[in-house]
Parts: sequence; structure tokens; C-alpha cells
Amino acid sequence: MPVHKYKRNGKVTWFYKYDAPSSTSQNRNIIQKWGFATKGEAQDAEAVRRIEEKEKDELAKAGSGVAAAPPKTLAMLLEEFLRLHAEEKLAPTTIHGYREKAAYLDPQLLAMPLNEVTPLHLNREWTRLLKSGGHHRKTKAARPLSRKTVRHIAGLVSSAFSRAAFWGLVTTNPVKFSEPPVPARHRAIALTVAQQDLLIAAAAGPWWLTTFLKLSAALGARRGEVLALRWKDISDGRATVARSLTQVKTEVSFKNTKTDDIRVLGLPAETLEALEPHRKRQDEFRQPFASAYREDLDLIFSNQDGTPLKPDSVSATISLLFRRLGIEKPKGAALHLLRHTMASHMLAGGVPLPAVSARLGHSDMQTTLRIYGHMIHGQDDEAVRKWEEYQQMNRPTSQPTKSVQ
Repeated sequence: MPVHKYKRNGKVTWFYKYDAPSSTSQNRNIIQKWGFATKGEAQDAEAVRRIEEKEKDELAKAGSGVAAAPPKTLAMLLEEFLRLHAEEKLAPTTIHGYREKAAYLDPQLLAMPLNEVTPLHLNREWTRLLKSGGHHRKTKAARPLSRKTVRHIAGLVSSAFSRAAFWGLVTTNPVKFSEPPVPARHRAIALTVAQQDLLIAAAAGPWWLTTFLKLSAALGARRGEVLALRWKDISDGRATVARSLTQVKTEVSFKNTKTDDIRVLGLPAETLEALEPHRKRQDEFRQPFASAYREDLDLIFSNQDGTPLKPDSVSATISLLFRRLGIEKPKGAALHLLRHTMASHMLAGGVPLPAVSARLGHSDMQTTLRIYGHMIHGQDDEAVRKWEEYQQMNRPTSQPTKSVQ
């Protein structure tokens, strides 16, 4: 039996363990995973993993030529879909995120032939995911998934089915006729100027933290974009944002920006001044490493040996700072809040929407308007003023009087 119980220090956990499809007596490949709270959770996870490994093995045997067998089940379709995305060199974080979403799907649904998956099957799955599709990180007990997460899972399945229709494997995309949940719309919130100043002034811990917060607040760039900045990217009072640092599990790598665009952003004098002592401090750390220092990376924010910082660790450090200061923030959005703050303060200060959208690196202004439109103050007052002016300019100088009967 592939599922087993493990007891240590009075605590019971479950794990699965079995031989991979390609295993032989001479070359045994064992697949296992520990840490499940119940036998049922371990069995469900083992079933999903078994399907994934089987499809990987079949794809490997069939090769990638035109004669390879087409996907027959939803699991096979998702694997083919993700493999093509990997070949298209999408960001590792994107592929990793897709795989995480696919892992939530019920093994029975994954095993269904493509042409048998109906909108009803999918609606039942969306309901199941909303009720108990996730699990608590520590206890592994079942928990509901958010409407936003389920919507993203449905989006992945829909994209895969759309590709299947293009390939002629199915005639329709059943996700389009299902009813995935609609997430509640959340307005972006922002720090006040006083809160932002407090956050920067109270920064303690890593030597790079204060400068990192100042640059993040001034640029409004994404976390990975700031962490990927090189000294050569700062020139003539501007920062060239051309790439991003990404993390998948413990591995980090550089990739293009989210929209593949390069942005050249102006920096305020106060931020430029903060970079000078930061560089001197970095040079002090560099000397003990001598030739071992990663000078080739030229990173503004780095470990003491010049290697990249881990984005997740940076976010955790800043979240801790928020908690210590008692500043409220949306869950998991400590660093992103500085991006929202920059955009909000610019819009409230009268900076035109196109300029703010370009600075944020949004693909279109509608994205900026949807997130930050409520922060554009004064437009309604201006509209009323212009309406009044028009009325006055076009109103006859004298109104005909009516006789009173």
C-alpha cells in the first residue's frame, strides 16, 4: 500500500511512497512525500502525483514529434499545456504557479476523458474547492480556497481547453459554460505620508533595508524589479527597469519584466542621495571576499558576497517591520503596498493617469484605472464646474416671462 502512517513523539503524520513508472529492479526511482494530517489527504495527493508522473513518463517515451499520442484526459492535457509553456520560456514562477493550481484539482476530474468533462462537472469542482479545496500549512486540515484562487484555477483549465479546441481535441471549452466564482473587487489602499516615513525611519536589521524601502517607495516598481537593479541601471538621475528577480522555492533567477517592457523612471534627489552611502557600505562588505565577490552581477541590493537576495526573504523582513510598527496592511502585501502608495500619492497630487500607468509598467491604462480610479480626486468637482460654465455661456440673457393667470 503506497500510503503509510508515521508516529514520532506522540504526533501522527501520513506519507505516500511508491516506485515511479520508469523504475526497474536495477534502477529504482522512489517517489514520496511526507507531512499529511490524515490518511485521506495522503491518498488524494498520492493519486494526483501518480497521474502526473504517469503522464510525464508517457510523454517522455512518446517524444515530442508529430507521432506522439495526443492528450486523452484532463491531466494529460494540462501536462501538455504546461510543457509547451515551459518550451516557450515563460517565467519559472509562472510555470510553478500553474502547477500549484493544477494540483488542487480533484484526481477523479483529472482522470476524466476530455470529451466527457461537462460544465456540471466543473461547477461541482468549483464548489468543492470553495468549501474544502485547500489545506492549512501546519495542520494540513482541509480549508476553503478563496474565490480569487478558484477563479485562477478555472482560468488555467479554460486556457488548456481552449488550446485543446485549437488542436481539434474537443469541440467546445466547457469552462466557458460553467460558473466559476467572481472574486470580490478590492480597492487598492495606500499608506499616508506619515506612515511611509515612519516605516523607512524605523527600518532595522539588514544593512540594505532602509535604502531598499526608499527606492521602492520612489520607483513604485515591483519587488523583483527593484531587486534586479544594477548600479549601471542608475544614470542621470533615472533608473532603467529592464528585468526582474524571481524565486521558485529556494532558487532565484533573472527574467524580463512582467510586460517585457523597459521603463526609464526618474528618481527624486532624496533617493539618489541615499544611494551614495549605500554603495560605500556595500564596498566595505566586498573587500573581505576579494575575487570571490560577485562583481559581475553588479547588484544594488545583494548579500554581502554580491549574490542576489531571495525575494521571499525580503518580503518576510518587511512584513515583520509592519507588524512591529502596528501598521495595518492587506494579507501578504507589505512590499506591494509601497507600490500602491506611490501610485495613489501621484494621482492624488494631480499626476495624469497615463504617466502613472507608464511608471507602474501596466500593460494598459484600464488596469491602472480599475485599481486606482477611486484615488483620482477632484475630477467630479472639475466636471461640475465645467458643466456650470457651459450652462451660463449658453443660457439666453433674458428669459421670457409667463403671465400669471
